[in-house]
Amino acid sequence: MTFLLATLGVLGVASSGPLMAATMGATSVSALAIAFWRNAIGAAVMATPTLVRTPRQFGRITGREFRWSLVAAAALALHFACFITSLQLTSVAAATALVCLQSAWIAVFQLFRGTRHRWQVLAGLGVAFGGVVAITGFDMGSSPGALLGDVLAVAGGALAGVYTLAGGQARQSMTTGTYTTLCYGMCAALVAGMMLISGQPLAGFEATGWLGIVAITVCAQLVGHTAFNHLLATMSPLLVSMIILLEIPGAALLAAVFLSEQLPAGTYAGLALIMVGLAIVVLGQKSSRNTGKTDQEPGQALPGLGTD
Repeated sequence: MTFLLATLGVLGVASSGPLMAATMGATSVSALAIAFWRNAIGAAVMATPTLVRTPRQFGRITGREFRWSLVAAAALALHFACFITSLQLTSVAAATALVCLQSAWIAVFQLFRGTRHRWQVLAGLGVAFGGVVAITGFDMGSSPGALLGDVLAVAGGALAGVYTLAGGQARQSMTTGTYTTLCYGMCAALVAGMMLISGQPLAGFEATGWLGIVAITVCAQLVGHTAFNHLLATMSPLLVSMIILLEIPGAALLAAVFLSEQLPAGTYAGLALIMVGLAIVVLGQKSSRNTGKTDQEPGQALPGLGTD
């Protein structure tokens, strides 16, 4: 059963990039529309059990919890805007790998806040960002659009790191249901505001577009993330974090099979470097926490479950 859940989780999150790229490529659905509906549906799904069991939870949200949730929601909205747009400019494999640098960015942000990491974490950061250089170098030679897509994906990964760190602060005193409902709901509202300003429609899509939105939400949001959340109850966060890294080759494989995406050999080398580097970062952060050599805050020792 555990193996089945892990497989479903990897397939769910790995399908996110290919599904979004296919939906935007074949329909009139925009990047922001996908971001809005993913979060709006996610908020509704997460709110239901909380409203049924403990409806008063939402009335007990403090000013501090609201502020951190708002920071997380803003970072999540910008993350989706950057990442989903990058899928239109660069390859799915490259965009997915670059946005998965979330855990590396968290380690970098912690360095600026005075956290002392073990040498393994620093080495892993070097390897992972070496993979970024490899991917962007090949894309720089292919087209300016692909390079811009890489930059947006890297920014999306950094914003995902901010989202995770802010969420860790909010979650110190909030339940999962309350936090995710508030965060997803505010993220959807922020994205709706961005769409209103830019004149993009929230609805009126063809049936294929709606099917794509539903598939993205079910596969990535509900199946993928729910599977990993369940696994956290039966296995260590370290192992779950390592399994999540399979999203990178999974997305590349799905894009190659269903989107006929062909990549230069150097890009595959970059993907491999990012995977190895992130694995070292995750292992190094775990070692740092176990030996007490860092002053990491609650909820920040390991990367979150991702946002893809």
